Amino acid sequence: MVTLKKNHHHKIKVLFLLLVFFMLSVLIGCATNPVTGKSQLMFLSEEQEIQMGKDIYPNAIWEGEGGGGEYRDDRLKAYLKNIVLDIHRVSHRPNLPLDFAIQNSSVPNAWAIPGHVVITRGLLSALDNEGEFAFVMGHEMGHVAARHSASQVSWSIFHQAILTGAGIALSGSDYSDLALMAGSLGSSLLLLKYSRNDELEADRLGLEYMSKLGYDPNNAVSAHRNLEKVSNEYLKSLNKGTQERGFFEELLSTHPRTSRRIEEIQSLIKQTPLYSKRGDGSNREQFQSMIGGIKKSNENYIANYDKAVQEYKNNRIDEALKLVNKAISNDPSQAPFYTLLGYILIKKKDYGGAEKQFDRALQIDNNYQPAIRGKGILHNMRDNYGESIGYLKRSLALFPGDTTSKYYLGMSYYKTGDFRSAVTQLKPVAEAWQKHPTIYGLLGICYEKLNDINSAYRAYNLQIKVAPNNEMGKWASQRIGVLKTRIR
Repeated sequence: MVTLKKNHHHKIKVLFLLLVFFMLSVLIGCATNPVTGKSQLMFLSEEQEIQMGKDIYPNAIWEGEGGGGEYRDDRLKAYLKNIVLDIHRVSHRPNLPLDFAIQNSSVPNAWAIPGHVVITRGLLSALDNEGEFAFVMGHEMGHVAARHSASQVSWSIFHQAILTGAGIALSGSDYSDLALMAGSLGSSLLLLKYSRNDELEADRLGLEYMSKLGYDPNNAVSAHRNLEKVSNEYLKSLNKGTQERGFFEELLSTHPRTSRRIEEIQSLIKQTPLYSKRGDGSNREQFQSMIGGIKKSNENYIANYDKAVQEYKNNRIDEALKLVNKAISNDPSQAPFYTLLGYILIKKKDYGGAEKQFDRALQIDNNYQPAIRGKGILHNMRDNYGESIGYLKRSLALFPGDTTSKYYLGMSYYKTGDFRSAVTQLKPVAEAWQKHPTIYGLLGICYEKLNDINSAYRAYNLQIKVAPNNEMGKWASQRIGVLKTRIR
């Protein structure tokens, strides 16, 4: 019997390896890289890649890479979008849908996912001319053209398939788990770290695209130098040890700007075919004229608003109030300023004043998500749960990954007795805020109301592990004693 089991496992291992080899050979034979023309491992179809871009974009623009939503300047956006569409036209994947946005963040950065290319207010303000902008956008769009993110996701799935399949083979189980995993591609395309080779290829593509449009490729070198300069300036503006500093240092590690990188670009310039120049190849004068407003706005954000946010997070409310009022005095047209003032007034328990500030923000930008969330929180605090649910659902439609909105929406459902909907919202909150002092107890109560005793028992146990001595912890201890005899 032992020999039969060993032979059985050996056959499963052999079948598994053959399956992996077959999957790899078929996929490599079917996927051709649009840039290199070579075959590559690719689990994602182009349609799936586009859908994943749609799924991740709302979270990325509001939270990822510095957050902030979109900076509103229709004239500037239209001017820059025309340049982006010109780049898209000469790229390797002009068939893809594409939209452009300026992210309202002081973090100097740019990023792209299928369907979207984005530059932050902080980086745009630091660029000198159209040629630099064209290179930065071309570089980011080059990552999408070469399917760098899609390739990384595919290899991640493949490696997981090997691990999962190996585990199946060793355990003597069937292949159902492997088939299910290999057949589903996930629901989000993350902004992954790129390898040095990927970054170099994106640089080469950025140079190719900008040159085809008549921009001087030497602007790529000055773009890197300006990015390095503004990155160092931004890093110095952050206090040591802040969360933002850690985030930005991590961001810099994914986009290294070194003398070696510039040397590599200079070498690539020599290899780039010569095209006829568009004007002087830079169009600096028009560019500087168009970004004059955002440069001034960026200075106000960095000097006042960003510091006010830090003071607010550190619970220095009066200092935050002074700084945000100064920001508003310098520029009364920015929705984030009034929204931050609204949150400050909530801390001061001036709920009427807070609502006025959120309303002012929404008069400027009717889809400014943090202000919509603020209105939902205010209605929750005033026990207006129906209104709270309406605003928070709207907030999550704009920013599906917003944990704070999920928490208050879950609490509003809880208060109205809709325990099933409350669980739907509070479960991901518990995963994100694992040390929250009451979240597991709340889930336990919801599960009890739904007669899901096993889940309630588990949730109460987690509550005791996190906060055994607060009121919710004491309640959880009491309920565990009652439920212990009923669990299966």
